[in-house]
Amino acid sequence: MGLLDGRTILVTGVTMPTSIAFRAAQLAQQEGARVIVSNLERAIGATRRAVRRLDVEPDVIELDVTDADQLTALPSVLNDLGVDKLDGVVHAIAFANPERALGGAFLSTEWDDVDVALHTSTYSYVALARALAPMLTQDASVVGLTFDATVSWPFYDWMGVAKAGLESANRYLARYLGKDGIRCNLVAAGPLDTVAKKAISGASQFNDVWSERAPLGWDPKDSTAVARAIVSLLSDWFPATTGEMIHVDGGLHSTGA
Repeated sequence: MGLLDGRTILVTGVTMPTSIAFRAAQLAQQEGARVIVSNLERAIGATRRAVRRLDVEPDVIELDVTDADQLTALPSVLNDLGVDKLDGVVHAIAFANPERALGGAFLSTEWDDVDVALHTSTYSYVALARALAPMLTQDASVVGLTFDATVSWPFYDWMGVAKAGLESANRYLARYLGKDGIRCNLVAAGPLDTVAKKAISGASQFNDVWSERAPLGWDPKDSTAVARAIVSLLSDWFPATTGEMIHVDGGLHSTGA
């Protein structure tokens, strides 16, 4: 019997087999869930190629979480797939211009680029949950991804600000959806060698920091531990946990210099 037997889960942001979202979708299937995945229209081809590697090829839908019309239509899109309720949602979406908002450009970043980062990486978490709220079951779980933004990081710049906003937004979302039995939590992952990370100038240095300081060690090429945390939060094994940020980073967050 799997942790997610009988549950239906939407996993956003599945692009490459190396992505956290892909591994989460894979483990969710292995734990018995029906998984539906989504991505932007321009990336949907890569998503379809990636999910062919899964044991069961899931339904793939186009979704831009910054498009209000697409969010409004999302329940109908899912209804057309025979889905009238959801037991979980994984928000694995973030973006900031790597040249103008990351990599040391913090003091020169203009509002238009900050706006994109905050809309895509912060506000869309709440907007997606709000759009799907009527479909979410009494014990549903919303899970997002962050890179612990309680401190500043080199090169992370406005994405760090966006993630700090995400962490706060998660607490408020948990407050407002808790009355409906819906749990909202984040997983703070250590650095993983994803396409998104590689786009950040200098981000490879994080691997050196983690290799030196993480008490449990850290493998930047293996997202399994992060995916397991996501699946656990999607299950009913955390029935009284909400508004939380679970660290899956080899313990580095607990260390000083």
